[in-house]
Amino acid sequence: MPQTTTRTVDRALDILLCFGENEPGLTLTQISERVGMHKSTVHRLLATLEKKRFVQRLDDASYRLGLGLVELGFSVLKTNDIHRQALPYMQRLATEYRENVDLGILDDDSVLYLQVIESTQRVKIASAPGQRLPIHCTATGKVFLAYLPEKQMQTILKSVHRKYPECTATTLAEIQTQLKLIRGRGFAISEQEYEEGINAVAAPILDANQFPVAAMAIVGPAFRLSAERLLELGCPLCETTNALARDMGLTLQFTKR
Repeated sequence: MPQTTTRTVDRALDILLCFGENEPGLTLTQISERVGMHKSTVHRLLATLEKKRFVQRLDDASYRLGLGLVELGFSVLKTNDIHRQALPYMQRLATEYRENVDLGILDDDSVLYLQVIESTQRVKIASAPGQRLPIHCTATGKVFLAYLPEKQMQTILKSVHRKYPECTATTLAEIQTQLKLIRGRGFAISEQEYEEGINAVAAPILDANQFPVAAMAIVGPAFRLSAERLLELGCPLCETTNALARDMGLTLQFTKR
């Protein structure tokens, strides 16, 4: 790769790395000052990054990281072996609580399951890797919605229209009330919202910026997983996903050179 091309790539990466959790939106001037480049150079690079959806230009002319990076991150999750790293954690949960344990990621506007450990009990829930479920009425899906950036969450909710059982929340106000509760607890529950007779509790696997890269859930028949039982399982499930995130290095902050 020619030196000028390498330098351009290096500068573009510096621009992406100057965004952070505390300052998700930056102006052209702020970016220019942080990376030590002339505004015209920064503007040219931002235009290219915006075209590739790695940055997004907001209405107030500031910039933030774009959904292209999110999609790239999901591609990494699919091709790395997160399911292999998560397997021993899932097995411990399945052994202790004797219910289905699922590992899922967000794929477009649905949940894609990467790994499923079935319950050893006679009455169990049928599920398998590769299965897709809706985002707004499953515990795993609601965990993603609760921790996604606001704009991405709003975009996904615009496609929500199907009502499953009568207790499924579909209005924006209903869902946002649930998401606020989830963020406060650190986990989500679903009581027969997608399918009658099935309850679940899910917790996110968060990176250093509190972005939900994946989620883990305990799922079972409603007669075994009562509302009280779901709340009891929430804390140990969160402890498990937090431990997995630490062991995977997801909680480490990446610093700019």
